[in-house]
Amino acid sequence: MSCLLTAPGVLRSLCMRCNVSCLGRAALLAYALLAGACATTTANDPRDPLEGFNRGVYSFNQTMDNMLFDHVAHLYQAITPEFVDKGVSNFFSNLNDIAVVANDILQFKINQALSDATRFIFNSTIGLAGFFDVSSGMDLPKHDEDFGQTLGFWGVGSGPYLMIPFFGPSSFRDVTGHVVDRGLLNPVFYIDDDALRAGLLTLNYVDFKADLLSARKLVGEAALDEYEFIKNAYFDKRQNQIHDGNITVNPTEE
Repeated sequence: MSCLLTAPGVLRSLCMRCNVSCLGRAALLAYALLAGACATTTANDPRDPLEGFNRGVYSFNQTMDNMLFDHVAHLYQAITPEFVDKGVSNFFSNLNDIAVVANDILQFKINQALSDATRFIFNSTIGLAGFFDVSSGMDLPKHDEDFGQTLGFWGVGSGPYLMIPFFGPSSFRDVTGHVVDRGLLNPVFYIDDDALRAGLLTLNYVDFKADLLSARKLVGEAALDEYEFIKNAYFDKRQNQIHDGNITVNPTEE
């Protein structure tokens, strides 16, 4: 099924202390446009009852990457020294450890929470605000916990698969997790200076897209149906994360 998408004009920032980024508003607008354009869906995969809509969003994301974001990411890599690129990734990874610690606690992983909190303290101080990852060399490894995993830990099913404009694969459960982890538990959203907050969010997104360039190339070369490949990889990854590698259930149950 094909979907027609009318490109919106430039969105102007209208939110005050609600801390919603321009990219987030563009994502919501893209959802509204695609929902109208992709009213017909297919449901061959029970995990993906909104497949028609999701494929439309995936096509939109691919178009945006090919037309804009891949070029920006390549430029970012070309002008940014490798150690600076790594430092930027470390900086945002360190901020993410705040959410990791909170979700450790909510999943009763107390020892891991202490390890991750110590990691955050050392990287934030000795590592110069997280630019350098000194903790990994101190036997304090990076863990990957988020609120979507926490909901899964407490028995909340994933719900339908959902492709998010500009960001990619998710689910109804994990969208809630994104709001908590990237919003409520993200200190960047509490910066009063609008320009600084927007600049950091933009840098975080560009760094994120740059880190995905090699993966996108591999998927394009290896997968006959990129959409299906990414969807299955997403469910496999989330199942593995929620069960900490101890997979005991069918993926369709997650």
